Amino acid sequence: MKFVTKACFGMLLAASALSTPAFAQEEEASGPFSLSGGIAVTSDYRFRGVSLSNEKVEVQPTLTVSHESGFYAGVWGSGLPDTPAYGKFELDIYGGYNTEIAPGTTVDLGVTYYTYPGSHDGGAPTDYFEVIGKLSHDIGPVSATGTVAYAWDQKSLGSDDNIYLNLGLGYGIADTPITLTAGVGYTDGSLGLVAADGNYLDWSVGASFAAGPATFSVQYIDTDVKKSGVKAVDTLYDPTVVFTLGVSF
Repeated sequence: MKFVTKACFGMLLAASALSTPAFAQEEEASGPFSLSGGIAVTSDYRFRGVSLSNEKVEVQPTLTVSHESGFYAGVWGSGLPDTPAYGKFELDIYGGYNTEIAPGTTVDLGVTYYTYPGSHDGGAPTDYFEVIGKLSHDIGPVSATGTVAYAWDQKSLGSDDNIYLNLGLGYGIADTPITLTAGVGYTDGSLGLVAADGNYLDWSVGASFAAGPATFSVQYIDTDVKKSGVKAVDTLYDPTVVFTLGVSF
């Protein structure tokens, strides 16, 4: 990492909760189980408005096993700038339960474990857990998803907790492979230390284009984090446009 101290980079990586692949997935049925996965290349691993890849291109694979009952488990990963605290790779291990509670309405409850296999920082804690709940509802052609993510007090997070709230909207344009997206999120607590007061807003607007197993997306992303005066750090949460190309299998 060319600019950040260990403490600052830790704040940025902690903001990576709710990491999800930015492309559609296909499923391969095998009795009551199904397998979905894919791999994406993104121009900037930016999550909750903050760049975790030092504005560099990263590769992000994912794999999920689901049961017809609604339970699922999987892994998601991304490359990172090489640092002693976090190594070169983030691995998210997750599991949960997804079910439809009414026509067009689904609930998803799960836990994600964020781990950094390449860490070589003398045993300092970096891994952490987060509980994530999502409520999705289709309103005509628009799909809305509300997310609440809570990380309790953990040593790797400075022995403090954090809450993240997000509202996302998606609109698939009829008779086209294009989906429009928008979202706004709010971070408050130990994972919001990129902001001086420990809380900030992030938002995005974008579009994706699907062609067979491939999906190309573009997003404009911004935050209300106040500038620190250090240009190399400020660019991590400046407004930006992120391009992602993913292939599902």
